[in-house]
Amino acid sequence: MSHLYSRRKILVTVTACGFGAALVFGIAPFIHGQSSQQPAVASGAAETIEIDSSAQTTPFPHFWEQMFGSGRANLSLREDWRNDLRTVKKITGFQYVRFHAILDDENGVYQEQHGQPVYNFSYVDQIYDGLIANGVRPFVEISFMPRQLAANPAPHPFWYKPLPSPPNDPAKWSAFMQSFADHLVKRYGRQEVEQWYFEVWNEPNIDFWDGIPKQQTYFALYDLTANAIKKADPALRVGGPATAQAAWIPEFIEHCTQSHVPFDFVSTHVYGNDTAQDVFGHAENIQRRDMVARAAKKVFDQVKGSAAPSTPIIWSEYNATYMNQVEVTDSAFMGPWLANNIRECDGLTAMMSYWTFSDVFEEQGIVKTPFYGGYGLIAERGIPKAAFNAFDLLHRLGDRRLAAKSENALVTKRKDGTIAVALWNYAEPGEKVQPKTFYLKVNGVTIHRYRMQRVDPDSGSGLGAWEEMGKPVSPTLSQIQQLQQASQMEKAVEEPSGKPVVLGGQSLAVLELR
Repeated sequence: MSHLYSRRKILVTVTACGFGAALVFGIAPFIHGQSSQQPAVASGAAETIEIDSSAQTTPFPHFWEQMFGSGRANLSLREDWRNDLRTVKKITGFQYVRFHAILDDENGVYQEQHGQPVYNFSYVDQIYDGLIANGVRPFVEISFMPRQLAANPAPHPFWYKPLPSPPNDPAKWSAFMQSFADHLVKRYGRQEVEQWYFEVWNEPNIDFWDGIPKQQTYFALYDLTANAIKKADPALRVGGPATAQAAWIPEFIEHCTQSHVPFDFVSTHVYGNDTAQDVFGHAENIQRRDMVARAAKKVFDQVKGSAAPSTPIIWSEYNATYMNQVEVTDSAFMGPWLANNIRECDGLTAMMSYWTFSDVFEEQGIVKTPFYGGYGLIAERGIPKAAFNAFDLLHRLGDRRLAAKSENALVTKRKDGTIAVALWNYAEPGEKVQPKTFYLKVNGVTIHRYRMQRVDPDSGSGLGAWEEMGKPVSPTLSQIQQLQQASQMEKAVEEPSGKPVVLGGQSLAVLELR
């Protein structure tokens, strides 16, 4: 986590066309109060998305769904956490999960007897065994400090009280890290663990690290840790600085290159409501819509201008907000926000880790109600949020991108030649926007049919149903079932190609053209 403390129907008509040099089509949603047999009246802004199906494509790796965040390591021993993991894995195929506190005392990893370290990797094994069994690998965040190895016993304010302290004995820390890595290599094998990532600490530039001065003491920790892990296996991938607010990347690369300390990637975090002052060092009004991408471009340029320009960039945390905001993370707002962020961040990063995949999460304490602005894709008791359904839709995009002159569209192509298009109508929480009309013009191929599914406030979002229930703090089992059902997207439609796509505010649609 970053720094919290610090129902429409589908209606289709066909536009006649000749022997298919170009096809103009779309989908118009039923507008509340109209019969589903009546064509909707297009209103608001309109734009034509022109697609050249034979144009050169660019690689479009699904960088946004390769890794997800979670709260802390110990939560992964819970069955509801693992159920949510499996559910998200099914719709995204994600490969890595990152969580805090693998070294915390609740996992019993480190103790001292008569001044001598004693390691116990029993819970570590259970945690990582559970990931591997479900087809997901750990992105190992090395944190936080075991109490008997902490120079400062004062805890962080999080509910589970992690220790953001430097080690009281650098030699003991180094030996601990080498033993930790040695154990993982012996248990899982070099071939497996060499596919993991080892990230040193979490957000050392804010209150998750109390070394003084922060940067200098963190770099000392990084040096000890990276060198110790490489002793276990030089091919293990180690990196940092895992900072909040896109900080310290040039300094980290300069330090490592000048000190000859190994690093295999750089990592950092940003949230949509971070301030320009914190991320860029100056006052500017950067909208939530663009903040993550602006930060990604900043770091991309910093790496390209460094002594190690080919270093992979991993955003090991991001989201639209670092606060608990029901109207953001629990709502249909996340569909357009995610799609636009993917559009803007394409080519700027190797991997982005959405914070988080599940609301089995306890940084601010035990979850009290399903919809409280939690970061997860899945709310308490397995209730999918609109963001979950947005990831489901966006997973269907192809792995090659076609050019589109639009800020509201992504056009892609799959290996089988299918064109997959995401369209959205972005609206900030509380912002009233007119429906947006899209005309799609496809050149070079005749499109006979399309398959379309969408998420919006009335389809694929259970928030409205919960509000209609009176916002129950502790829904009954029957209400939970109702919310799970209300969270399902309406079924995809497959129809002959038709007329303009009209999307209301906070709507995301994915079309598969056949």
